[in-house]
Amino acid sequence: MRPPHITLFPVIVPVSKADRSLKGREKVACLSRLARAALQQSCEISGLSLPVLPKDADGVPMPVEGVYWSLSHKSEIAGGVAATGPVGFDLETVRPFKPALMDRVADANEWRLIKGGRTRDNFFRFWTAKEAVLKATGKGFVGISRCRIAEVIDGENMLLTFDGHPWPIAQLRFGDHLAAVTAHHFSVQWP
Repeated sequence: MRPPHITLFPVIVPVSKADRSLKGREKVACLSRLARAALQQSCEISGLSLPVLPKDADGVPMPVEGVYWSLSHKSEIAGGVAATGPVGFDLETVRPFKPALMDRVADANEWRLIKGGRTRDNFFRFWTAKEAVLKATGKGFVGISRCRIAEVIDGENMLLTFDGHPWPIAQLRFGDHLAAVTAHHFSVQWP
């Protein structure tokens, strides 16, 4: 029996200029609040409920009565998504980075799959896609070597594998930001 198709409703919210100027723990707390508020909006749109947001001993989000969730935030944006199956969501700001990171996020075979090869934009496409899968599997960055780009379908979709199991990715580029979301048997409605 094939699992049911689900529609994901990721919610992305901007961080106000005032909140962007916060520092340290105060900023982290603010970004966390915004991401949780975005998650609650995703729940409302999806008709789901998450009265609590438990995490396991490793900090991995735990489902509540069959509702899974994923959060992400950066200095200028925050977001969240809820689903009825394992889900992963990542946000990134496209910015300069150390070129050595390209070899950590993908190997030569993976880079050959994407038009344009080793560019900054492609790096962030791969990074957000892999982060979304690692969040959905609950493995975190330590599992990156087990997460592989299998196919770049187009400018918004790709297929990854984790331990050989497929994970479809949907991505959204907006301004200098990139979002990626994954689940099994899903479609996505971006904000």
